[in-house]
Amino acid sequence: MQQSGGASETEVTWDDQQNINKFGRLNNRLHELEDEIKIAKEANENFEDASNELILTDEEVVRFQIGEVFAHVPKDEVETRIEKMQETTAKHLEKLNDEKESIVAQMAELKKILYAKFKDSINLEED
Repeated sequence: MQQSGGASETEVTWDDQQNINKFGRLNNRLHELEDEIKIAKEANENFEDASNELILTDEEVVRFQIGEVFAHVPKDEVETRIEKMQETTAKHLEKLNDEKESIVAQMAELKKILYAKFKDSINLEED
């Protein structure tokens, strides 16, 4: 890799290339995680909305979507199912956030290593 402005050439070793590749893979996974987190948050909000609507209804039997079909299910059972879905989604969201924190930390460490060696010759920032 050559520095701009005619400065001295910086050799890219096999380890450097592995670090660059690892950074790229982590960056891709970070973007995937951000999308998954967004979807999980939306699902959690939808469960919360459904739970609130269920509180407002006077009916003892409500329509509940199972797959692509709506079934008539007792209100108490629907409340229990929604609570379980919220718990599952919340746990999944927590796991995704933990993984995101881990990836951000790994990327920061790789940035330090790569910027220390290549300085302005490498750009690891997103525009």
